[in-house]
Amino acid sequence: MKKIFVVGSLNSDLVIHAPYMPVGGETLMGSDFATNNGGKGANQACACAKLGGDIYMCGCVGNDAFGEGLIDSLSKDGVHTDYIRKIDGVPTGVAVIVVTKGENRIILDSGANAHLTEKDIDLMLEKATQGDIYLTQLENPISVIGYGLRRAKEKGLFVVLNPAPANVEIKEYLQYVDLITPNETELEILGGIDELSSYGIKTIITTLGSKGYEIYTQGEAKRYSCIKVDVVDTTAAGDTASGGLCAMLSKGESLESAMAFGSRAASIACSRDGAQKSIPTLDEVVNFK
Repeated sequence: MKKIFVVGSLNSDLVIHAPYMPVGGETLMGSDFATNNGGKGANQACACAKLGGDIYMCGCVGNDAFGEGLIDSLSKDGVHTDYIRKIDGVPTGVAVIVVTKGENRIILDSGANAHLTEKDIDLMLEKATQGDIYLTQLENPISVIGYGLRRAKEKGLFVVLNPAPANVEIKEYLQYVDLITPNETELEILGGIDELSSYGIKTIITTLGSKGYEIYTQGEAKRYSCIKVDVVDTTAAGDTASGGLCAMLSKGESLESAMAFGSRAASIACSRDGAQKSIPTLDEVVNFK
């Protein structure tokens, strides 16, 4: 089994449910407030671990209770956390999430995530060998994420980019990406399939929400449906799909089989509240009916 290296964000998610989004100046009564462990990088690392991967996480947190909780939780889920750096005088990243009718709207404060450095990535990649998998997103400084993409490619890793939140500044680094996993909005912002292919990206998997996903490879696109569930909260659904995909690829599964597994895991996550706590285990995905 190949190792998986995730570079990305770690956030404490502050979640509240509301009947609708308030307008300017309006005070609205919400419900079911919760504090959850999140951040796209941490979510994907958690998913990789829960779904059977050998996963190393690189990122930054504040030297505070939120940061300590994030590291402890990931460690308990099976993530190697030695490359998560604590920073004094900087808060752990926070995501304020408002959930309305099963859909989430998110406001981020990067906090320690903005302090990720090239050295952090280099230290983790000392553990990497050719053929391992590298997975990253865009909630950290783009120049540092771009550096990581290049270094991973130079070391012979299979490089996976989940381009969320979409940022056109990443385009100058797309030449180092083997597989990219945008949603429909992110795909449009980055110029569409033809433009992404022009950078040499061999495979594009576009997630389509309740409509499933599309795999574009070798010049051909094919759509696949997803299993249907009663949606409770879509937080971390895309991260679960990415984590499940990479976990199965690390075990030698085909691209189609790996993404089908990731999609199934994501659907299960949608039927539960929260970010990391909603991510199913390998057994739960295999036995889901």
